[in-house]
Amino acid sequence: MKKIIVLTILLVIAAGEILAQSMTNQAKIKSAMSAAPSSISMDATIMDWPATEGGEMTMLKEGTNGFTCLPDMPDTPGNDPMCLDEPWLKWADAWMNKEDVNITQMGFGYMLQGGTPESNTDPYATGPTQDNEWMTDAVPHLMILVPDETMLDGLPTSPDQGGPWVMWRNTPYVHIMAPMPRHDAAN
Repeated sequence: MKKIIVLTILLVIAAGEILAQSMTNQAKIKSAMSAAPSSISMDATIMDWPATEGGEMTMLKEGTNGFTCLPDMPDTPGNDPMCLDEPWLKWADAWMNKEDVNITQMGFGYMLQGGTPESNTDPYATGPTQDNEWMTDAVPHLMILVPDETMLDGLPTSPDQGGPWVMWRNTPYVHIMAPMPRHDAAN
């Protein structure tokens, strides 16, 4: 009888842990899907950040539209889930590994919850300096990559004008930031 009780308790604990993990994954999926309009996130692949630096991402939901959504990044301030197409995934990998990237086609990425405070000029800045144009307000945005940087000539380079601007100019990670309305995470 004792063995049955112990076995039952172990099964209840294991079931609780599985259910807790499932709820955690559901929250991550909801966070990831809040990064883009539902017309994008509904059919996107949902991946989770690696548990350890250099680790592999975990697939939470397989998608069909070529976009990959990730939940809010752990251990960063702000709410920064994102949905990225293939060029943006290539870009993000290069940025995270501090490597140059060769963009050969237009790329689109969504961060409709805003993001983390960051520099407008230095992709690796960790805080404000006198000259790195630190942005404290997390602006919901669409990010656009172009295959030819000359396409960016003449575009504003500051968010202060209220419309799209070029971010991280004069770096391999230059892109267009287009402000968007904040996305309702409940959708």
